[in-house]
Amino acid sequence: MPYMIETFDKPNRQELRKQTRNEHLEYLAAQAAKLLACGAKLNDDGSDAGGGIYIVDVETRVEAEQFIAADPFSKADLFREIRITRWRKAYLAGQSYL
Repeated sequence: MPYMIETFDKPNRQELRKQTRNEHLEYLAAQAAKLLACGAKLNDDGSDAGGGIYIVDVETRVEAEQFIAADPFSKADLFREIRITRWRKAYLAGQSYL
């Protein structure tokens, strides 16, 4: 069962996010088989909203927790909050899974 992971950055951490971004992207590339989708949250003007969304294809909450804990953003203490929620895949890339 997939899980949605939503992250919320601590205030005033844009510089830390920038410094850690390349390592974070390398981690995502190495974990691509588990990723159904992921990306940064943006404000309407396209600026960084301070967090992200990941939808990971793992079997358990523990695996989702381990996934986000191993992310370099987590290791750098970027996040003030992480929410993990089971997610039912109804439509993905225009395909119905119902």
